Amino acid sequence: MSKVVGKMIIVAAPSGAGKSSFVERVCSEEPRLFDTVTYTTRAMRVGESQGKPYYFVTKSEFENRVQEGFFVEWARVHENYYGTPLHQLEDSWAKGLCVIMDVDVQGVRTFRAKYPSAETIFIMPPSLDELRRRLLKRDGEKIKDLDVRMRNAEIEMRSAPDFKHLLVNDDFELSYQQFKKIVVEILDS
Repeated sequence: MSKVVGKMIIVAAPSGAGKSSFVERVCSEEPRLFDTVTYTTRAMRVGESQGKPYYFVTKSEFENRVQEGFFVEWARVHENYYGTPLHQLEDSWAKGLCVIMDVDVQGVRTFRAKYPSAETIFIMPPSLDELRRRLLKRDGEKIKDLDVRMRNAEIEMRSAPDFKHLLVNDDFELSYQQFKKIVVEILDS
């Protein structure tokens, strides 16, 4: 684990609730933040590329990196592996930046255990029906793991009260402004 620990903001939400969009936007507007780039074994979606928003690797490549101790945390989510490289945290803190990351609820537990001073934000969808609609709009009618994502969303939403900050993304712009206000308050503290 890193010897130098700086500020960390962990953002979690069910798939499709807006966490990646919020984190990407706040990072483009706030130079004191660094968004980690997670490694994953999931397939690349239309519009994605290597390093944006993930590093895409094979299952065997991922498993080799796990054995090497490359990841500060990793988990299997929606039938795929996701992991955060330790060096990205260390490099960011050495530059005086605050690390912000969107992770699943499993990852939050791991980060809290390793970095108890990390701030946590949970983004709720307005409803499960709206979440389903957003996933279908984003990924098209052919989501093969939609039922898995919806079951996981119900489980993840039960952990929302464990987070320091909670907001509902019912109107993107208004919810984003709430999110940014929380982030700036953390940065300024």
